[in-house]
Amino acid sequence: MLHLHSTSPDRWLQQVDQHLHEILIDHAHCEQKAAAAAMDLMFDYVEYEDLARQMTEIVREELEHFHLVLDILKRRNIRFYKSKPGTYGRKLKELARRQEPHKAVDRLLIAGLIEARSCERFVLLRDHVNDEELTTFYGSLYESEARHHATYVRLAMHYAPEAEVRARLEELSAAEAAIITEGCPLPRMHS
Repeated sequence: MLHLHSTSPDRWLQQVDQHLHEILIDHAHCEQKAAAAAMDLMFDYVEYEDLARQMTEIVREELEHFHLVLDILKRRNIRFYKSKPGTYGRKLKELARRQEPHKAVDRLLIAGLIEARSCERFVLLRDHVNDEELTTFYGSLYESEARHHATYVRLAMHYAPEAEVRARLEELSAAEAAIITEGCPLPRMHS
């Protein structure tokens, strides 16, 4: 279960149709950011070996996905460049509480929600884009992203009781739905 309170607005697929190259470039950036976020968590919360081991695995997978997206860009003669990020990640991170252990719970749950939204978007891309390579590629990513989502939610329970984590996940998921509904004018993976 991905714990999302909403589906993507139709306007996102319109952005995909009009700006697929930009979406692909942003996807590469998203994979980099996902790896960096997992690294940050691994360094910030060293007290749980399980978290360190799981974050190491997520970093490896996210960097592998980054390389796969770079390969797609190269085959399509699309130059990878630094682009202005969308507002989705920043707005979600602003929801994190500042005091521990609540901060750890929120950081893990927010990372999990980003993975969940990525899963949903990958299915939309798989089913919408009339491109065999991309259909296969996005179909192949779903399982690992769903696993990452579940891992982040499970790890949050190291820092708070399950009932508290589940309640906070519901709050954050509702806020995430509002952010995704509001959208971003830039064509991004999470706009």
